[in-house]
Amino acid sequence: MTDGAQSVGLLDADRTGRPRNTAVVVGGGLAGITAALSLADAGVDVTLLEGRPRLGGLAFSFQRGDLTVDNGQHVYLRCCTAYRWFLDRLDGAALAPLQDRLDVPVLDAGGRPGRRLGRLRRDALPVPLHLGRSLATYTHLSLTERAKVGRAALALKALDLADPALDERDFGGWLAAHGQSARAVEALWDLVGVATLNAVAQDASLGLAAMMFKTGLLSDPGAADIGWAHVPLGELHDRLARKALDSAGVRTVLRTRVTSISPLGNGNWRVEVPGESLDADTVVLAVPHRETYDLLPEGALDEPGRLLEIGTAPILNVHVVYDRKVLTKPFFAALGSPVQWVFDRTEASGLSEGQYLALSQSAAQDEIDTPVSALRERYLPELERLLPSARPARVKDFFVTRERAATFAPTPGVGRLRPGARTKAPGLYLAGAWTATGWPATMESAVRSGIGAADAALAALGRPRDHLFDHEEAA
Repeated sequence: MTDGAQSVGLLDADRTGRPRNTAVVVGGGLAGITAALSLADAGVDVTLLEGRPRLGGLAFSFQRGDLTVDNGQHVYLRCCTAYRWFLDRLDGAALAPLQDRLDVPVLDAGGRPGRRLGRLRRDALPVPLHLGRSLATYTHLSLTERAKVGRAALALKALDLADPALDERDFGGWLAAHGQSARAVEALWDLVGVATLNAVAQDASLGLAAMMFKTGLLSDPGAADIGWAHVPLGELHDRLARKALDSAGVRTVLRTRVTSISPLGNGNWRVEVPGESLDADTVVLAVPHRETYDLLPEGALDEPGRLLEIGTAPILNVHVVYDRKVLTKPFFAALGSPVQWVFDRTEASGLSEGQYLALSQSAAQDEIDTPVSALRERYLPELERLLPSARPARVKDFFVTRERAATFAPTPGVGRLRPGARTKAPGLYLAGAWTATGWPATMESAVRSGIGAADAALAALGRPRDHLFDHEEAA
């Protein structure tokens, strides 16, 4: 990365004979990868800078002995149209397939014999009838509670997502006002909401919750069908992403942290890294909001301090390797237990004997710093309560991964704190799941933000944008 190399890039011409524009994308998570690919596909010379030794942001893999371990279980839904485009762009869609039809086993640890298992699934019927039979037979709620859930769902569907007042209210209060019992919140609304929002209903913005439930459950019969990687996340978000970036002509530089970003007098930008600098027409900042605050030049946002008001929420992941198979389903959700969602990661991790289960524990503020020994004492008995086959099994390995700032906190009022892709500084754009995508902090939000930043940048550069994924039309 020399100044000379960068200046040569500025003088090169594209296929139209115009001087080639240059861009630097800071951050190699899903938002940064998406922005870099979208810019490069429009003929922009792109350099992608990432401080870590890998791409993928917080959706990555690492080695633990012979195991390839994801730092946490990540899933997506059929309605996540931008992330599905992203997988296609990486030639990775076949490695993270969707269910043919939504089907979630829900185990109640304290349920009566014969009624411990319930299912949330859909039929091939129009909305909202597609969930009617599932709700009518959902054993974890009483008949009265099921009827009230149906009425609340219709009220939720009627909400106007464009109303900013929704963001100021909490979802838990809205549910209580619409007759939802504590059991209904636990067995349905939080079962889904905690996993998608990383917050319990009482701590979540009604606007974000309504968006997720309306889009996922009440927009299209198949919208909530679940997909997940059947290979390590690093295969998708690092290896295949790197291959796609290389093919697009993006220059990817790892283990390189940006120290400052500043405007030049000629309308370009200078990005400083240890020992050298890069000049470019456009810069996309695709890093966490607090890091963005540290790098933003003066005047780029009217109230940059708002970025520091955006809270963060943790996710704890508990990993257990048994000497035998204890779970016959690919995943399940739990009630009446601290366990939330459990996934079978045996094949994806490369394990040849026994079974490897990953527990995804969202909104884990109370446990994120708990010692591994205490977590072992808590979760192994809970798994035995839920899975009788685990009782005689031997635990070969038990470990924990912690993401203390896994997502932004979707608290009431967070919407007004999330900036859009454009800044007040021409040529500088923002991307990240925390920006104003309308979605909570998901892989879908990250990809949408990268598309949005590239769209804004290409419009300013006068570059073609017809190749961009139209996530608004797809929605």
